[in-house]
Amino acid sequence: MTAGRKSFGSLVRQEREAREIGLREMAQKIGVSPTYLSKIERGDFEPPAEDKVRKIAEIIDHDPDELLALAGRVASDLTDIILKRPREMADFLRAAKGLTTDDMVRLARQARKAREK
Repeated sequence: MTAGRKSFGSLVRQEREAREIGLREMAQKIGVSPTYLSKIERGDFEPPAEDKVRKIAEIIDHDPDELLALAGRVASDLTDIILKRPREMADFLRAAKGLTTDDMVRLARQARKAREK
């Protein structure tokens, strides 16, 4: 984790508390025990599986891809894309390294347009 960047658990706790959602309520919403969720928030346990992370993201109104990355995971649909064309995707991602956020948004927009053709 880089300096100034929150851990998965501490971000979840902060956002849960900011929305005044109790630990038990949140645990029930994502389908885990309150004890398990508490241990995740404290950093005693690793973040949960992708489906649970996505549910947490929905509850705390957070981007699921960003929350998955914070959890040290990559969305399964992205993994599938990479596995289908590993060379091309690796080359693409390495070429995109260092681009600005605006550059990445522009590339994504161009890719969507190209796919629609």
